[in-house]
Amino acid sequence: MKKLIAILLVVPGLALAAGGGAALDKAPVNLHDKMSLQRGAQIFVNHCLNCHSASAMRYSKLSELGLSEGQIRDNLMFATDKVGDPMTTTLDPKEGKSWFGVMPPDLSLVARSRGADWIYTYMRGFYRDPAAKSGWNNTVFPNVGMPHVLWEYQGSQHLQAADKGATRLVLADPGKLPPAEYDKYVGDLVNYLVYMGEPARAKRVQIGIVVIFFLVIFFVITVLLKKEYWKDVR
Repeated sequence: MKKLIAILLVVPGLALAAGGGAALDKAPVNLHDKMSLQRGAQIFVNHCLNCHSASAMRYSKLSELGLSEGQIRDNLMFATDKVGDPMTTTLDPKEGKSWFGVMPPDLSLVARSRGADWIYTYMRGFYRDPAAKSGWNNTVFPNVGMPHVLWEYQGSQHLQAADKGATRLVLADPGKLPPAEYDKYVGDLVNYLVYMGEPARAKRVQIGIVVIFFLVIFFVITVLLKKEYWKDVR
């Protein structure tokens, strides 16, 4: 039992920090932007699903993003042939444990547990660190065990000393995407992770707005009826 508790405490720290004290940037989350969510799903499948799983999410739910079953099969399914299957990784647990010390955690609810701003800043906070086992470190998660899987797109950042003992990230070797485009790329990924944590969120908010609107109208009608019934009462 003690060993199980220890594992549960360590696993989230593999790819996500308990916090490095860095200021967090605002994530561009928009659950109504289906094109962004589609791009984010593709980024997740291509770069995250190699090591992480999302067992609470099924491929079939991607149809709610405007994708057909054929598009899901052709572009987003590499680990299974059934659209109804959950998004699991093909990484062998033994290999994961060998490479990272522990099996990379499931990301189904990562946006709900860490927050969109945390993930957005984290994915843009990697820098080269020769002393680290993977060659990478992170401003949000110091001594991170996860390598920078999107480094080809962002490029290599270095941590540079600034005024009054502070530090800043400097892009030493540009990647495939300009900084603004990389931020948008990560933003799409974070947008999808937020959606994946609660696929019904956007619909729930819409329903809530309709219900509030109905209650307001009903309240107005009730007040008018009250006045009508009691207008002759002295």
